Amino acid sequence: MIPGHWEPYHRLEDMELVGYLVPDGEQVVPVTLVGTPLAEPSDRFAAEQELEAVGLSYLAEPWLLRHDDGSEQRVVVVEVDPERVVVANADFALVVGAPRDIGDRVELPNPTDRLRPAR
Repeated sequence: MIPGHWEPYHRLEDMELVGYLVPDGEQVVPVTLVGTPLAEPSDRFAAEQELEAVGLSYLAEPWLLRHDDGSEQRVVVVEVDPERVVVANADFALVVGAPRDIGDRVELPNPTDRLRPAR
């Protein structure tokens, strides 16, 4: 569950929730909807600018899921809410009009430390 002290940040343009501002001493860290930091701690204005610039684009990118055995798998985020993140094999994301069963889905608690951008 997203911690209560994480402040939701809504994009100014349309008020869409795009991430959170996480207190870090006198500064804040802009984080994604899955709890991944987008930048180093900074003042509030810089953190908000980072969230505005990135928006939700990170959700369309592939991620790496770390399994319990330490191996990693390319996945895409299928669903995200304050309690959970659901990911699926990224190979299926390339199939247009794929059937409802797009492979094994993995449900993770949100925030999670098992996901990182596949950059």
